[in-house]
Amino acid sequence: MKSRPSQPSLAGFTLIELVISAALASMILVSAYLCLNSAIASRKLIEPRVDVLQSARVAMAIMTADLRAACPLSKDFQFLGVARKLGEVEADNLDFATHNYTPHRSREGDYCQVSVFLEKDPRSGQYVLWRRRNPTIAPDPLSGGTREELARGLRGVQFEYYDGFDWYDSWGEIPGAGKEKSSLRDQSNLNGMPEAVRITLAFDLKSSSKSVAPAEQATAERPLVFRSIVRLNLAASNLSGGSGNDDSSAPTLDGQGPAPARARGGGVN
Repeated sequence: MKSRPSQPSLAGFTLIELVISAALASMILVSAYLCLNSAIASRKLIEPRVDVLQSARVAMAIMTADLRAACPLSKDFQFLGVARKLGEVEADNLDFATHNYTPHRSREGDYCQVSVFLEKDPRSGQYVLWRRRNPTIAPDPLSGGTREELARGLRGVQFEYYDGFDWYDSWGEIPGAGKEKSSLRDQSNLNGMPEAVRITLAFDLKSSSKSVAPAEQATAERPLVFRSIVRLNLAASNLSGGSGNDDSSAPTLDGQGPAPARARGGGVN
């Protein structure tokens, strides 16, 4: 018996199968690249917003804790809020005293003089929000102590003050430097302490981001704005100014209570 030689295997891929396989592989690779590119773009867009959100949260928490325990700053002016600008940037100043302080040295109490202000960093060109604290009763309550950075990359900071009826852009005055009192207009924002302070922080996304794509320039130009209203818990104990009246008909900050007999408008929004 003679054995037949084995036939070679003819199994393999056809040209059509190879073309289809290459097309599917190309589609998978393109889809993966698009997904990766989208994830990188989303990360670049989200990261600066997360940093800004964290900075705003910390700054708001610090200022809120100080304002809730606010007390008179000195016998000349108890609470001082000045509306000012640095060029085109809102850069309001705020000076007050607070009991939100833990003593670190001997002969210190919980009383602390506080200033909050905006200043431009000459090296980076960014606007920085600072807090000055002085736990001693200094002759000049607007100077001394140490300062710390609260937030960086701001486009503006604004403080507004509520006396129980209206909101004001400024509060208090330095003796010998300011406005003459007139009986023809309300002077409730010239002395005493406000019932509440509205804080507005505007952050610049462009300065907080290390690299901004050209397509995102228009979005980066619009600042992220954060706003909070803080009620001063110790303001009711002050007998002077708009927060110290005992008129039972005056409206409360949250809008509860009887309507005032001589309401002038305004209110918390």
